[in-house]
Amino acid sequence: MLEDRMAAAPPIAPKIGQQPGPQTPPADWPSGYPQGYAVVDVETTGLARDDRIISAAVYQLDAQGAFQDSWYTLVNPQRDPGPVWIHGLTSEVLDGAPLFPDVVPELSRRLADRVLVAHNAMFDWSMIAREYARAAATAPVRQRLCTIALSKELGLPLPNHKLESLAAHYGVVQERAHHALDDARVLAEAFRPSLRRAARQNLRLPLLTCQPLTEWSDSPAPRPRAAGSAYRPTSWRPSRKRPACPYPNPGRYEPGGRLVQGMRVAFSGDTSVDRELLEDRAIEAGLHVATSVSRLTSLLVTNDPDAQTSKTAKAAAYGTAVVDEAAFMQLLQDVEPAGGAPASG
Repeated sequence: MLEDRMAAAPPIAPKIGQQPGPQTPPADWPSGYPQGYAVVDVETTGLARDDRIISAAVYQLDAQGAFQDSWYTLVNPQRDPGPVWIHGLTSEVLDGAPLFPDVVPELSRRLADRVLVAHNAMFDWSMIAREYARAAATAPVRQRLCTIALSKELGLPLPNHKLESLAAHYGVVQERAHHALDDARVLAEAFRPSLRRAARQNLRLPLLTCQPLTEWSDSPAPRPRAAGSAYRPTSWRPSRKRPACPYPNPGRYEPGGRLVQGMRVAFSGDTSVDRELLEDRAIEAGLHVATSVSRLTSLLVTNDPDAQTSKTAKAAAYGTAVVDEAAFMQLLQDVEPAGGAPASG
């Protein structure tokens, strides 16, 4: 673990459990709940797929939310640190910090056999999965829990879904926003009473499966800069233009049949192959990659069919077929040419 070198900032105490809120677990703890949690926060150079992690923190909690350990590290992204005005980590601060492959062993030890908990967990998990894939390693995470989703399940009367609103609800005091260690502490403090409230209600936790990335290709997005300017927030979400599908939409995919060139395919949730690589394969096969699900969508690909997302809900409403990634990869091997022409070769 590295010392935080933000000289002007006061130290952060890693201890939790001193804040208001229900701290005592119920006597009848649900038997199906996970055996441990890793409450995670990462600070990054931005929000795009080629952005990098610059700091990470993990709070380990046991099965009933009791504090076990905390850990924090800086990470050298080997590039511009991004929005310094948000996270405060300059190139000078990050110089000499370990590279992500160097922190993989310790981070893996902290994550292994635990549910990853984060606020907007899809983002933190995606950044971690990409970094592991770049390092040619496999993230030891099989499930994640988003505290936004848990707050919704509990019906907490929050004005919005920001971390500070969840913290304020439980009387948790935030010391340094956008510092990974403090954000992780605040989230751990807020997650503990939420977990215990869920246990009292015997509520099904909104756990989602995590698919570690098995393939990765770095294709950095251009980051335009004016002379002498710092990182520009307009480059956070680079647009990705896809070529227009040259084939007409032949209609819905019929389970047990073949995909046909021109079919509209949408993706939802995590994939073990990087999403953009998977989309590229679909496009190369002559399919139309759709960003949303409509009555014209031929097929939805998701590894979390039970996840309550807008795409899975629309697929169910429209009667759109749903397959997982493994089945989709098999279907890609034998796509029927447009117009019913016989397959070549």
